[in-house]
Amino acid sequence: MAGQGSGAARGALVCLLTGLLALAGCAAPDPGRPPAAEVQRLLDRHAEALLDRDEAAYLADLDPALAPAARTEFGRLAKIPLGGWTYRVTDVDPAGPGRATAEAELGYRIKGYDSGPATTRRVLELAERNGRWYVTGDRAAAGAPQQLWQQGEVTAVTGSRSLVLGVGQRRERLKEIADAADRAVPAVGDAWPSPWAGRIVVLVPASVEAMGQLLGAPAASYRGIAAVTTGEVGGGPKAPADRVIVNPEAYGVLGAFGRGFVLTHETTHVATRTQTTEATPLWLSEGFADWAAYRGTGRTAVQAAPELARAVRAGAGPVALPDDKEFAFGGDAEAMARAYESGWLACALIADRWGEAKLTAFYRAVGAHPARAGAVEKALADVLGTTPEEFTARWRAYLADRLGQGPLPG
Repeated sequence: MAGQGSGAARGALVCLLTGLLALAGCAAPDPGRPPAAEVQRLLDRHAEALLDRDEAAYLADLDPALAPAARTEFGRLAKIPLGGWTYRVTDVDPAGPGRATAEAELGYRIKGYDSGPATTRRVLELAERNGRWYVTGDRAAAGAPQQLWQQGEVTAVTGSRSLVLGVGQRRERLKEIADAADRAVPAVGDAWPSPWAGRIVVLVPASVEAMGQLLGAPAASYRGIAAVTTGEVGGGPKAPADRVIVNPEAYGVLGAFGRGFVLTHETTHVATRTQTTEATPLWLSEGFADWAAYRGTGRTAVQAAPELARAVRAGAGPVALPDDKEFAFGGDAEAMARAYESGWLACALIADRWGEAKLTAFYRAVGAHPARAGAVEKALADVLGTTPEEFTARWRAYLADRLGQGPLPG
């Protein structure tokens, strides 16, 4: 009995240890899929070959059927001054005998422009042949954007403070955009005297449809928008890199002033990104970008805020600062214009009444708050010495006064 009891105990102990090992991730690997570490090594080799410009090594871990497309992509990427290219495997799942699907985060950095990588999510199909795994497919993850080099041959134009990458665009047009970006960067530096990269990367796709693909969103949402900036708010200096993406159709119909304004506005978003957080309302982030873009131009408030001027003169001016939903693309264009104009004039009021240094300090203070609730209220008290009620009353009076023909402050 004792011997039987000991054997049963040993059997129970073996079962217990087996269960614990499985829970600890020490179970035998699934023969139908490669370990994540093996996939990571494969992708590390692939990335290193790209950065070394070693085409043979770049193709070595790919299925031969992918070679033509891979050679094309390899050539297109040669036009981009890459300073980094990495994959981080996040999941590996079986997809049938000798097949697997891996999910990974791709991060790439442009040399001389990005302090942190631009990131996107990829799905890679894998197949095992003669004991070795190969990549048989590579696509964007669901909801992830397309990359510019996947849309066609890339033309690169380097400015003194900018890099403009275009597909389906004449070099002369890209040069014009680079010149405008080069003028925008120092203008933003004057308006935002805080450390930032002082350089921007601008992407110019072939169409608004292609722009939507770069943003992972329907093109209709951006049809009337001349440019947008991508980026992660409040991520610090190592946050994913910003890209200014130009809508070639809407941007193309603007005059010289409009093109300069748009690029200065978007460059402001790049400069202020690390101080812009979930606590920052859109009236402040968009209003500050407009303030920086209009600063010193001599435009009157009526010229800069025509929709809001009409509303104020009709006795239908706003009673409160706009909330975030009023800035949504694809809705009422006139209402969205009034939201932008309202935010701009709120920032202009601060700069005019309290000074430009107080405006930038206010912006930073709002972004430093741990949450949206209470952020503006605390910054109004700490930086401007006022309350939301007093500030709103001043702002409404400012609208009535400034929406005449007087010059802009600054």
